[in-house]
Amino acid sequence: MSKFAAVTIATLMLMAVFVSAASAATSVNTVEIRSPVFSGSSLSTIPVNFDYTEFAGFYYDIDDDIGSESLRIDNTKASGRTIQEDGLIYETTIQQIGYAYDGWNGEFPKMGFLAQEYVPVNNQPDVLSKLLLDSDDKYTLRVGQSLDLGEGYTLTPKQIDVEGDKVWLELSKDGEYLDDQVITVTGTDVENSTWNYEEDDVGGEDDVVIMRAHVNEVFQGQVDSLAVIEGLWLISNEPMEIETDDTFDALEVTTIGSDFLTLTNKNSIALTKNKDIVLAGDLKIKTADSNDLVFYFYKEITAPGTYQVRGSVATGSANWDYSSFAGFYYDLDSNLASEEMDVTVTGTRSISQDDLVYTTTIQNVDYEYDGWVGTYPKMGFLAEEYVPVNDQPDVLSKLLLDSNDKYTLRVGQTLDLGEGYTLTPKQIDVEGDKVWLELSKDGEYLDDQVITVTGTDVANSTWDYEEDDVGGEDDVVIMRAHVNEVFQGQVDSLAVIEGLWLISNEPMEIETDDTFDALEVTTIGDDFLTLTNKDDLTLSKNKEIKIAGNMFFKVADANELRYYPYAEYVIGGNVTEPTEPTTPTEPTEPTTPTTPTEPTTPTTPGVNETPTTPGVNETPTTPPTEDTPGFEAIFAVAGLLAVAYLVRRN
Repeated sequence: MSKFAAVTIATLMLMAVFVSAASAATSVNTVEIRSPVFSGSSLSTIPVNFDYTEFAGFYYDIDDDIGSESLRIDNTKASGRTIQEDGLIYETTIQQIGYAYDGWNGEFPKMGFLAQEYVPVNNQPDVLSKLLLDSDDKYTLRVGQSLDLGEGYTLTPKQIDVEGDKVWLELSKDGEYLDDQVITVTGTDVENSTWNYEEDDVGGEDDVVIMRAHVNEVFQGQVDSLAVIEGLWLISNEPMEIETDDTFDALEVTTIGSDFLTLTNKNSIALTKNKDIVLAGDLKIKTADSNDLVFYFYKEITAPGTYQVRGSVATGSANWDYSSFAGFYYDLDSNLASEEMDVTVTGTRSISQDDLVYTTTIQNVDYEYDGWVGTYPKMGFLAEEYVPVNDQPDVLSKLLLDSNDKYTLRVGQTLDLGEGYTLTPKQIDVEGDKVWLELSKDGEYLDDQVITVTGTDVANSTWDYEEDDVGGEDDVVIMRAHVNEVFQGQVDSLAVIEGLWLISNEPMEIETDDTFDALEVTTIGDDFLTLTNKDDLTLSKNKEIKIAGNMFFKVADANELRYYPYAEYVIGGNVTEPTEPTTPTEPTEPTTPTTPTEPTTPTTPGVNETPTTPGVNETPTTPPTEDTPGFEAIFAVAGLLAVAYLVRRN
């Protein structure tokens, strides 16, 4: 093999690694973590009482098997669809947990509060500080090199004495000096090698440990003297202070105990159908668009980050469906679910071949736009939602849009539907109640249609765009677009789109014996799929085991078996998990984290605006993370190819 060929093959292999790393996680605009689903004729007879074991939005530590929060409804203070004043009770209690760094003895207090994690300052439940860092990772620093800890804090070795086993550390915040300490590094005395940085008047509390930093060793590198930090813990010095009668949206603080808080609803809450009701912060209630009383509680996340949506905790053989695993598909309005997973554990930690059985079944759901009669097929597959093309469970297309929002467009104005699809009015005839629409993808024309707008005939006002040979299926409806009206604006003629539905024309085709990570397709039925594990699985402690796609098992770092399934989602690009304390990057070169760009969202366009697809308009807060390789890696690869070519030419 020539040198050039060898370099080329190696380079392409690197390129494949970079590209797969950049696209491994499932990207979404929002993450919704739901509770169990509740239903019945009246709130006076529906038992609502759940905690962290059933609701993944509440704080839970699987290693220590510790949770904090619970919520219940007092049936004597509820009737019909109404929760009367003080009828909803939320409670949270301080828990003591171990540090991530095992070298430190003792524990620190932690408490969930309204589905967010906090550290009670000096064990006070009414003074809550954000936990910014709890890590046992190693970071090697040279003199003058700063380690970004998050929220503006940085740790810097000012001098390193290798012979004396000493390092002089400095802590700063937002570039301003806070304190410094000389640490003597000893392999046997961890406490003596740890700097406990304290502050006074933190939420009215004194002698508050804000940071703990353990220096594991100092040594001489090739050029510089180096210090190794192993063990970091940090909380915010700007805590939230809570008082009795403080209100958090619909909830009010009624009791501050020695180690707990109780909040209740200060006013009555009506669970009107088809509503999203804010309880407090990110904690909400969603009700079905149904005459029947069906609802669940949920935590909505919109901030950029990587999030785990977990199922209920198991200690042996277990079964999960939509009610016990919020990652599985569920349609609240239709009260329909699709996915189920059954696990048989033999011995203490083994799942034998074919003892993990995952099944998913097609369900028919209503369109978001109520004007359309009929339903369409939908199916969860490995904790993601798909549309089975022409009701075939082995041809699955991504649902890109299902909306009843209104979009007002003038001639030539383009509506971005997602995945490169755009819809544009080419001409509008107000007098004749007609609009000429054109559909394109990636700037290339696909089709056009003249729609006659009638207020009574919704089907006649709807364009069903079809394609052939979509996963081997013909006459496949890719898009539905309903034109509600045309009218004369101040300057232009305008068309109003109300009702949009779109799937990808590049579906996933599935065959028997296809493998998805640890799972293999064993059965393709008329309306279902079954997958089982093709090899034995071992639930080793302190492990994360990939099941398939973005589904994993998380196993506790404990001698007794404790585990749960979870689905992983990314909001806003390649950023790290904000539900856990942030982890500083290996500081080989100091870097400044960038703010990821949010996905765009369809809005009603105004003059000289191009409407965009739905998304989240949040101000992102990016924790310090190591960037996932992207196009920079590809450019570097191209450079390597060029160098290889010149070497061969010479």
